[in-house]
Amino acid sequence: MARRALITGITGQDGSYLAEHLLEQGYEVWGLARGQANPRVSRMRKLLADVQVVRGDLLDQGSLISAVERVQPDEVYNLGAISFVPMSWEQAELTAEVTGMGVLRMLEAIRVCSGVSRGGSASGQIRFYQASSSEMFGQVSETPQNERTAFHPRSPYGVAKAYGHFLTQNYRESYGMFAVSGILFNHESPRRGAEFVTRKVSLGVARIKLGLANELRLGNLEARRDWGFAGDYVKAMHLMLQSATPEDYVIGTGRMKSVRELVEAAFSAAGLDWEQYVVTDQTLHRPAEVDLLCADPKKARAQLGWEPKVSFDELVAMMVEADLRLLRDGADPHDDSSWP
Repeated sequence: MARRALITGITGQDGSYLAEHLLEQGYEVWGLARGQANPRVSRMRKLLADVQVVRGDLLDQGSLISAVERVQPDEVYNLGAISFVPMSWEQAELTAEVTGMGVLRMLEAIRVCSGVSRGGSASGQIRFYQASSSEMFGQVSETPQNERTAFHPRSPYGVAKAYGHFLTQNYRESYGMFAVSGILFNHESPRRGAEFVTRKVSLGVARIKLGLANELRLGNLEARRDWGFAGDYVKAMHLMLQSATPEDYVIGTGRMKSVRELVEAAFSAAGLDWEQYVVTDQTLHRPAEVDLLCADPKKARAQLGWEPKVSFDELVAMMVEADLRLLRDGADPHDDSSWP
């Protein structure tokens, strides 16, 4: 019998790549959605026709229990979150409820449906993956960051992710649940939301190249991040749940690039000089900036055998080329049905 996986956040970038990977592995894949009439679900079905959908909401404990009882998953991947960091200042309470408390509700749903009590065993249980984030490190105390680096989040999003991370650890230690967190550093793709800086850059370059715009406005060009390809990172999620013991892992490339270098690579991929088009805008800076994030993925490499395959330059070129095709076809960059 095929293993069964339940994915929250399946209509997002990571959820779509993870669903594809699990289907290739022979899984029966279910996606959690707030309503069957959700337009994002309809668009997702064009890309992932073999995924089944179950109703549920990270804000509603009862709906999560019902979803887990119906699906009877072997693995649950909690990718659902309000993940655009700037929005977390504007909707801090909602971010806390979805990105933070949503983890608690899903863990409780699994615990209740599995009949797990304190001091239990992880053997034979539903395995749980929590999507933690490098934003938990925030104002970093050391570089690169590993599984033991202290957290100092600098946004409501980062704080909510830290809450979910510690909850996952707590349920693992208190109830013996097979619950793990992947501390993923920035991972991008042509399916990234248009509001994120990498996609904002690739779309901006494509618009300029096609004569649809004459400038690209950006905030802090000196912020440095560890950027990789989302399609590589979802494979690490799956590997974490195949381990003999539940452990947390940092996932990243171990190499930093600045936003300025991202911009240079994107304009170069289109044969353009970035300095002729980029305008810095102070209003686009974060209230509390995170200056640099860089992963130390040695544990994942040694214990999971995981390595990123797509380089930074390949990733940026892939995104620019995809957005050039998208705009030439007259598609809406905000419409997920246009995903490559």
